[in-house]
Amino acid sequence: MAPSPTGSVHIGGIYVAMIDRDLARRSGGVYLLRVEDTDQSREVKGAVEQFGHAFAYFGLSADEQEGRGEYGPYQQSARQEIYLAYVRELLREGKAYFCFATETELADIRRRQEALKVPTGYYGDWAIWRDADPADVRSRLDEGAPYVVRFRSPAAAGARRSFADLIRGRLEHDDNRNDVVILKSSDKTLRLPTYHFAHVVDDHLMRVNLVVRGEEWISSVPVHLQLFEALGFEPPAYAHIAPLMKQTPGSKRKLSKRKDQESGVDFYMAAGYPAEAVLYYLRGLANGRLAELPPAQAFDEPIRLAECGVAGPLVDIAKLEDISADYVATMSGEQILSAVREWAASYDPGLVPVLDAEPERALTALAVERDGVDNPRKDLRKWSDFRSAYGFFFSQLFTVVPADDDRLGGLKADVVRAFTGDFVDSYRHLEDPQEWFGQIRSLAAKHGFAATPKEYKKNPDAYPGSIREASQLIRVALTGSTRSPDLFAVARALGPEEVLHRVSAMSR
Repeated sequence: MAPSPTGSVHIGGIYVAMIDRDLARRSGGVYLLRVEDTDQSREVKGAVEQFGHAFAYFGLSADEQEGRGEYGPYQQSARQEIYLAYVRELLREGKAYFCFATETELADIRRRQEALKVPTGYYGDWAIWRDADPADVRSRLDEGAPYVVRFRSPAAAGARRSFADLIRGRLEHDDNRNDVVILKSSDKTLRLPTYHFAHVVDDHLMRVNLVVRGEEWISSVPVHLQLFEALGFEPPAYAHIAPLMKQTPGSKRKLSKRKDQESGVDFYMAAGYPAEAVLYYLRGLANGRLAELPPAQAFDEPIRLAECGVAGPLVDIAKLEDISADYVATMSGEQILSAVREWAASYDPGLVPVLDAEPERALTALAVERDGVDNPRKDLRKWSDFRSAYGFFFSQLFTVVPADDDRLGGLKADVVRAFTGDFVDSYRHLEDPQEWFGQIRSLAAKHGFAATPKEYKKNPDAYPGSIREASQLIRVALTGSTRSPDLFAVARALGPEEVLHRVSAMSR
């Protein structure tokens, strides 16, 4: 895995890292992380540290990376002398040369090529320093003129090159005839190579024999193979992954860091999607057959490059939410509480003291309509849902509801106060759900509510509401919402003192 520290990690980086690790572990190989930071002008401060945090969140820390492994440094900016040694070797062998072409000269070459309608680039007769007189080169070096080092392409005009791709099979492209830059300008303090050259040297020295990368690099394979050949290195096998896509009205496009919040790994971590649920979803995108298996089996089964499609899979957050809800539903209350607390320590610190103060209440709340039922609640899809789904169970997170609140469906405040006042005066914290609900039914009759919604609908002017509205009144008082788990189960979890405290607040 070779990210560049030019911004936050794209979810595609987690996707490829997951595939890398799976392939390495199942073949007795090594999955390594190399930070490719040769483009210093675009580096974002703190990006390298963010890589570590992101890969750790998803359990994708590498077998070899900076500080761990025998082939370091694993950060390219620390490998300058290694690259320079190989650049010098190519210069000595005549496979590379110094180029002093200025930006103005390069722009002029491009303009003339466009006017002649020939391929643009620095090649053949257009490469003005390719066959320069050695004395002229020495003179410019002695003057201290800025230069780059270019690779001398061996390809003839019109040459083709074929190569094998472990996902796409045999591919054929125009061979590279450009004299690409392999060492950047000498007027920089840090003399770093381009990506093309650096990764060739690193893959050889780090004993890499399989590279999984995005399909945008397919067109660069010819130049990479030329560089491996020039250096006398055995090239690795390449597998070019199709990019993750997003459905838009009428079409689909690449998932974009600039346009799509779900493209960034920070989105998933901040929302608190369980890492296992995201990885399970991504495995299904990599190999469709894995999406048809339950999670445990899908993680046991290997990812196969031959089954990775050449059309980019669609990232569907709604689908991920369903998968995540199903996954959370299989977890125990203790597991959920631990995961929520760990997430909250970074993303919702105000929640931590609440959970620490009342862990038993949290477990009781999590058990409502989950423990011992065939179809458990699935309103917790990610850890950031905890406040909205379970926050009302905690007095520290709950705001009592007044009698004139809009959530009461238009019931008159005097009716609400009278009903809730009687509820408080006569309340018994019963253990039988039917008997407990019978208290609401009796009070509803006493206060003139219709016995059924159908009866209320026939003559709405005769009643303040039906038993449904009466029940909803107590639901809103206890939970602050018109939708909640089973009302009896909520009351049992809250306990008699908290039930009376919340309902009495509405009676005032």
